[in-house]
Amino acid sequence: MIKVLVVDDQPLVRAGLAALIRAVPDLDVVGEAATGEEAVRLAPATRPDVILMDIRMPGMNGVTASERILAAADDYQPRVLILTTFDLDDYVYNALRVGASGFLLKDTRPERLIAAIHTVASGDMLFAPTVTRRLIEAYTLRPGPAASGPLPDLDLLTAREVEVLKLVGQALSNTEIATRLYVSEATVKTHLNRAMAKLCLSSRAQVVALAYESGLVTPRTKAGGPTGSKPP
Repeated sequence: MIKVLVVDDQPLVRAGLAALIRAVPDLDVVGEAATGEEAVRLAPATRPDVILMDIRMPGMNGVTASERILAAADDYQPRVLILTTFDLDDYVYNALRVGASGFLLKDTRPERLIAAIHTVASGDMLFAPTVTRRLIEAYTLRPGPAASGPLPDLDLLTAREVEVLKLVGQALSNTEIATRLYVSEATVKTHLNRAMAKLCLSSRAQVVALAYESGLVTPRTKAGGPTGSKPP
């Protein structure tokens, strides 16, 4: 059973999310919070596997709440799934930095939300395709240490590992990649873990960034042209 803590300052939205989650047999809502402060108090008491976190709330926002919850979680490891109305802003950058496991837009279909909860609960990271594309486009255009220095040598990778990295860069989950490549999810994880070890990468977000910086995935142009590699 996957335990979920729902955090949203709007009562109707919070109640709707909780009802949707409770309708799924292997999901259980262990708490509901209307503020970031309340989420910080509830998290250690309920010990959720996944925290569905609204990013914009009055008082303590979702980023600060996530940071405090993750920093205090010594003996358990909750996964934070951010819900945002905006597909790219400073909140999203900051949530990524403090350790959020995924981002979804609030207009996401119910079945996609449920799948996302399962994905982050299993340890994968998940970004809505529009969030990933715009986040990494902006990231790769920003000056700074993250965009400087030589890129890891992709020649160290096997052809299959490169293929997996490219699909990760397109915002596909491990399950989606397994379906695309006609292999098991365990095989995808093996290829991804080996590639990350060879390239000295520590997070899925770094894999996505590398996919864009190395040209495996081509960012959308400012004029709104198509990307070289689109998410499905």
